[in-house]
Amino acid sequence: MATAKTRQKILQTFLDLLSEHPYKDVSLPMIAETAKVKLSEMRSAYASKLQLVAAFTEKIDTTVLDGLDADMGDQPPRDRLFDVLMTRIDALAPHKEVVRALHDAARHDPGLALDFNRLAVRSQKWMLIAAGIDVSGVKATIVGQALAVAFARVVDVWLDEADEGMPRTMARLDKELDKGSSFMKRLNGVESLAKGLRSFLRKASSGGKRRQRREGEPDQDAGVDGEAPASA
Repeated sequence: MATAKTRQKILQTFLDLLSEHPYKDVSLPMIAETAKVKLSEMRSAYASKLQLVAAFTEKIDTTVLDGLDADMGDQPPRDRLFDVLMTRIDALAPHKEVVRALHDAARHDPGLALDFNRLAVRSQKWMLIAAGIDVSGVKATIVGQALAVAFARVVDVWLDEADEGMPRTMARLDKELDKGSSFMKRLNGVESLAKGLRSFLRKASSGGKRRQRREGEPDQDAGVDGEAPASA
């Protein structure tokens, strides 16, 4: 069983290698050799490179969640989300070349892109929670997916921006959140329509069952066999 210290050493080695080599060239044996750990320890700590990427993503999530501004609660939801996502960019800044390598790998491997997307959606759900935006169920998955795509577009701009003030990155994030606000309004409209339709169908189904029960009941004036009683 790999210790927490060993896991941390392996993860850091992976990030160091990824900042210098393409993702496809960084193998598990290469990571183990560079980190000076046995392959059995490597297997115990991380069974695949995707697990290492997931650990990196979780590390960034934790940094963002731990760095939340306590005074952010008075801001509108959109502004809170803007601050949270810019905090995420700040957390990614020391790992810019790692992010570049991961983005390049995803562009050239559709299967890998799907794997990375699942991790991104999970992270963006936490970013929504951090911003105090309450979504759940299927809606949370839809919004998380939309936010993952939007943030990927922001990251594309950030990767090519040299200005430390990040004006282009912030402008792109503003644009994506504006589009997201319109999307949320449409989604809420569809959700309201769906709720109304479900309510109508439930009532229609309930009414049909009541009619069936009434049609199956014998006439109150009928005899035991359902025939009209003979007159006295």
